[in-house]
Amino acid sequence: MDEVPLPPQTGSWLLPAATAGVVREHGWLRPDFADRDGVLRLDSHSFAMVVDGLRVLVDTGIGNGKTRANPAWHGLRTDYLERLTLAGFPPESVDLVLLTHLHTDHVGWNTRQVAGSWVPTFPNARYLTSKAEYDFWADHAMDDARAAVFRDSVHPVDEAGLLEAVDVPAGGLTLAAGLELVPAPGHTPGHTAVRVTGGGATALITGDCIHHPVQLAHPEIGSCVDIDPARAEATRRSVLASLAGTGTLLLGTHFPPPTAGRVVADGDAYRLEAVPGGAAAKPSRNSSTSPHA
Repeated sequence: MDEVPLPPQTGSWLLPAATAGVVREHGWLRPDFADRDGVLRLDSHSFAMVVDGLRVLVDTGIGNGKTRANPAWHGLRTDYLERLTLAGFPPESVDLVLLTHLHTDHVGWNTRQVAGSWVPTFPNARYLTSKAEYDFWADHAMDDARAAVFRDSVHPVDEAGLLEAVDVPAGGLTLAAGLELVPAPGHTPGHTAVRVTGGGATALITGDCIHHPVQLAHPEIGSCVDIDPARAEATRRSVLASLAGTGTLLLGTHFPPPTAGRVVADGDAYRLEAVPGGAAAKPSRNSSTSPHA
C-alpha cells in the first residue's frame, strides 16, 4: 500500500553519500529508482497481507494530520485509509499490525483523530514491536519532535492495551505459519524485518535496514538517521548476502514502485532485479494525495 511519494530532496538528506555521481554509475537504478540526473526516488509504504488467516499490516507510514518537524510529513491529507479499505483491509478487519521500529514514518497511521483525540486506527488489532525497540525509546531522552510522535502515534495505542513488545531472538520469532519477525538492528537498536513465506515463495520486508536500492550497489552507504551506523551496515551486508541468488522477493518499505525485486550478485556488491506487480502502477509524482494501492 503506497502512502505517498517522498519529495526529491529526501534522498540527498537521508543517504548523503549517495551523490548524483554515485547514482549515475548504476544504470539499473533508472528509471524506477532514480531519475536521469541521479536523484533518488523514495516512497512511504505499508504492506497488507493475509497470512495463516490473519489480516496483517506491516508499518503504518506517516499518517494524516500529524504535527511534524519534517515539512513533507506535516499535516498530510491522503486517502490512505480509503484505498486500504478498497484493497480489502478496512481498519476494523486488521488483526495484526507489525511495527518494524518506532520512527515517525512507520507509526503514523497507528492512530487517527476522532473528536479531537488520537485513537487507534485498527481497534481490533494487536500492535507488535520488538521489546528491544520499545525499551530503547522508553529510556531515551527525546527532543520535542520525537516526543510528539510518541504522544500522538504510540502512547494512545499502548494506553488502549493494544501494543505488545515481544522478544525477538537472534534466529527470529515466528508469529504464525509463514510470518516471522527477524532482527535487523542498527538503524534502531530493536529494528526488525518481516519474513513472509507461502506457496513455495519467500519475501522479506525491509523496514529501514535498507532504504533504497542504491544500497545494494553500495552497502557501505548508510542513512543519516541510523542510530548505530556500523551495526546498520553489518546488518545490511548480512541481509543482502543471505538473499542474493535465492529468489526471495525483497520488499522495500521506502522503495518506489515497483517496490519489489530480487537480489543478485553484481561484482563485489549487488543489484536489484525489479519485479513489477499487478499493483505497481506509478502514482503521480507531483501529487501527495493520489498514490496507488
